[in-house]
Amino acid sequence: MKKAALRLFDYGSILCKRRGLILVDTKYEFGLHKGKLTLIDEIHTPDSSRFWIAKTYRERLKKGLEPENFDKEFLRLWYAKRGYRGDGPPPAMPIELAVALAKRYIGVYEKITGKKFKPYQYPAEEQIRRAL
Repeated sequence: MKKAALRLFDYGSILCKRRGLILVDTKYEFGLHKGKLTLIDEIHTPDSSRFWIAKTYRERLKKGLEPENFDKEFLRLWYAKRGYRGDGPPPAMPIELAVALAKRYIGVYEKITGKKFKPYQYPAEEQIRRAL
């Protein structure tokens, strides 16, 4: 599992570097399927990873500033400022925050893949059934 995780991180780091990002950290979830190690969740997304913008990283670090990020850290901070740490019902998310989060996720998708984001057609049930 360690070897697989390190190879995935190396791959993600190289891909992100080509796109102007630094893959700071991430998580991988593995399981065993019929005795074979299997990756069982999404990888290298704003939900599972933290990304810093490479172009401004060194300059911001020299100034003692946080690196510009391209992940959901701002969402965690928003909740933390309101005292929410994951226990109980979370504070209601304002629509402006939801839109900012969606834009960030779309932005990191486009940056990593080099492709324009295309939203799914709704309802998505038939697409999900075909994919399964």
